[in-house]
Amino acid sequence: MTPISDPKNFITQNTRPAGTPLLGDKIELYLAYQDLPLWQLGEEELDNLQLPTPFWAFAWAGGQALAQYILDNPDIVRGKRVLDFACGCGIEAIAAKMSGAKNVLAADIDPFAIAATELNAELNKITLATTTENLVGKDNLGWDVILAGDVCYEGPMAKEITSWLWQLSTASTIVLMGDPGRTYLPKSGLKKLIAYGVQTSSALEDTDVRNACVWEFHQNKQAS
Repeated sequence: MTPISDPKNFITQNTRPAGTPLLGDKIELYLAYQDLPLWQLGEEELDNLQLPTPFWAFAWAGGQALAQYILDNPDIVRGKRVLDFACGCGIEAIAAKMSGAKNVLAADIDPFAIAATELNAELNKITLATTTENLVGKDNLGWDVILAGDVCYEGPMAKEITSWLWQLSTASTIVLMGDPGRTYLPKSGLKKLIAYGVQTSSALEDTDVRNACVWEFHQNKQAS
């Protein structure tokens, strides 16, 4: 297979615009489906294409929950500067911009995720900024609200990310995380704001429904 030279063209050819189980058609995204080739690609085929695992091609339960919470509570982001960290498909960034955020930065180290986020922003007729810079460990660059969905699926990475997010959580910076009970979700230092039942695919999540929660980081309450 030939490496992919045009990520946006690859995404539009291998996904389909659609709503999501929790949000319905409030936000449409370019998503993978079982009848499309992208769904069937194995690890070797992804490597041959130089394509990282396409997390951006799915609306994960934690991201859906966080996006729905923002749409239901727009005052959290209205007029604010928002970071969507590890944005994936960009669903949280799009929800924030739709809810009146002053500006939104969607960050992901995977350039395909950034390409998908930019396409999804266009699909929903909103504008936002993007970056592939690894922001973990960086100081707050002026964000009032930081959103992170589905980041606790791998141990060392989850610990590094959540430690950084705790450092950024202050009286003037709200840090929210969407998570459906993944293994490496911190056991303390988080306040549960709401839970949603999110329909999923058993091929992705080993279950047809995930109980996805929105958590707020407590200032100076980092778990050990």
